[in-house]
Amino acid sequence: MITKFKTAFTTKLNAIGLPILALLWVGFFWGTTWIASKEGVRYIPGIQMAAIRQFIAGLLYILFFLYKKAPWPKGKQWNTIIILAILNFSLSNGLSTAGVKYISSGLGAIIAAIFPIWVVIIAFCRGERIAKLAVIGLLISFGGVCIIFYEYLADFLIPEFRLGILLSVTATITWAFGTLYTKKKAASYNPYYSLGFQMFISSILLFAYNGATGISINISEIPVDTWLAVAYLVVVGSLITFTIFIYTLQNLPPEISSIYAYMNPVVAVLLGAVIFDEPLTLSIALGGAVTLFGLYLVNQSLRKSRKKTNILIK
Repeated sequence: MITKFKTAFTTKLNAIGLPILALLWVGFFWGTTWIASKEGVRYIPGIQMAAIRQFIAGLLYILFFLYKKAPWPKGKQWNTIIILAILNFSLSNGLSTAGVKYISSGLGAIIAAIFPIWVVIIAFCRGERIAKLAVIGLLISFGGVCIIFYEYLADFLIPEFRLGILLSVTATITWAFGTLYTKKKAASYNPYYSLGFQMFISSILLFAYNGATGISINISEIPVDTWLAVAYLVVVGSLITFTIFIYTLQNLPPEISSIYAYMNPVVAVLLGAVIFDEPLTLSIALGGAVTLFGLYLVNQSLRKSRKKTNILIK
């Protein structure tokens, strides 16, 4: 009897408990990557840090699948890989990492979360009909962003702050284009292998940019703290947490598994306040909550549209 009870309990835990714990892991640790990025760019240019991170993570992915003797991409699959490498990693990840050098990690995380808004706007520009729920969500999110930036009005006089905002917002736009392109041109082979090639190719492009502009510093001059931040981003942010994220997608409904996207900014804002003494004011807390609620409505609209058209939008 006791054995049956333990078996039933374990089965129920695996069915419900472990996926929820995995979701909490993703929500927390992907939020901490903003802190690691902020720490790393204190000492080196953000583009250089993104290049190093993506080179190491991409190479590890590729070596693993070479060891597993997975088939290489073929033909037009390379076109998809190269385009996504440029959109999702060279531009989106590279620009967001560079941007967080000039703004708080919490603000960077909140801005990064607004990419579904661009997905809706791009779809509208293409002539697609926008649902009322999406419009309401857009308006609410815009209101939340206005509340947040009310606190930063004086900072817009600082060129570095304006640059950080510009880089971060541009990163969300390129990620939105990458998301839509992924939906349209999803590769038919192992997505992890594709991810590795995307990271590796993007790192080569970013290294080339660093070399052409001369903005990078000598590797021997990179401090230990930055290498620790890169190691954290590679191991925890890219390898471990991404694998756990896939597990949550396989074991939780989409409306639950997507909750991580609303947890990341909260974690980044709170940890940024504790670790870097970044401002945590009422307007940031209220504006962040309003923005995330609006994004929730936008995502709900996108999911309903996906169910109707059988199109995956992430």
